Amino acid sequence: MRLRAAAGCSRAAITPSVRPGPIARHAVLAQSAAKKKELFMWEALREAMDEEMERDPTVLVIGEDVGHYGGSYKATLGLHKKYGDMRVLDTPICENGFMGMGIGASMTGLRPIIEGMNMGFLLLAFNQISNNCGMLHYTSGGQYKTPVVIRGPGGVGKQLGAEHSQRLESYFQSIPGVQLVAVSTVRNSKALLKAAIRSDNPIIFFEHVLLYNLKAEVGDSDEVQCLEKAEMVRTGTDVSIFTYSRMRYVVMQAVAELEKQGYNPEVIDLISLKPFDMETISKSVKKTRRVIIVEECMKTGGIGASLSAVINESLFNELDHQVVRLSSQDVPTSYAYELEAATIVQSSQVVEAVQLMCGPALVPA
Repeated sequence: MRLRAAAGCSRAAITPSVRPGPIARHAVLAQSAAKKKELFMWEALREAMDEEMERDPTVLVIGEDVGHYGGSYKATLGLHKKYGDMRVLDTPICENGFMGMGIGASMTGLRPIIEGMNMGFLLLAFNQISNNCGMLHYTSGGQYKTPVVIRGPGGVGKQLGAEHSQRLESYFQSIPGVQLVAVSTVRNSKALLKAAIRSDNPIIFFEHVLLYNLKAEVGDSDEVQCLEKAEMVRTGTDVSIFTYSRMRYVVMQAVAELEKQGYNPEVIDLISLKPFDMETISKSVKKTRRVIIVEECMKTGGIGASLSAVINESLFNELDHQVVRLSSQDVPTSYAYELEAATIVQSSQVVEAVQLMCGPALVPA
């Protein structure tokens, strides 16, 4: 089944024809400062939902504790008071039930945002997501569409234990008909969630539990971001490092050390885990001819395994070195802090991988 085009982003700039005087310039600067707004990521997600619910009366929120309590990470705080029970619906602890209800609602023309209190719990709703959400548009011969956003926290937190430290990207990647998006910054979390809500495709929207308290500037209510586009975080020439979600920050920590040693890595945040942005990926691979994939997902059958396969199949002749994957260990995540850290990729491992792949830096920093 072909996925329908999702919402993109556009930006307009207004250039004054006459240079303003000192008073006008001061007013413009003051206005610009007032427009710059910093939010935590959980606040940016809430603002995205609020703006889209205000813009479109068919948008609603469904999930455990999303209403009166405001969500387990407060991403829906205050929305129940503003929109009421019919649009911010608290559900029983029954993931397969409220997932099926949300998908059914989307078939009638509504646009549900279904929150999983923890992504690990959505395994209980896997049947609804795989057999209904992803396939209904196809199996109904195009009579139905399912514009649903399934969002919530996942990833390895800080001593949350095995069942609350799931990385389910690879579980859902194999389902035909769904898109996967992983956010990584405050700004793209808001812009991407708005685009996902407006999309006619079913979107599984991954948020990392350790990124909710990031604070940074956000765009205005008109800013949306293309769901299928990767982000060039840093341009470079020595090696292409592909990553996503919280591992973006682990990679950039490694890059700070690599720069001191004279290396010039290119860093790309995948964002779209399905489909991959092969245009951006191909350009980078053809430039650097070396690839390292850094992920928090498991190594066996993970996102990195799929991306590595695609690169080897379509860009093999562009490579000067085998693709290297840095992934989580194939073990349950331990509660003990030291053991938990040992199961996931650390910045020192990224530094070492670049050194081994590229050899000694030619020009020390």
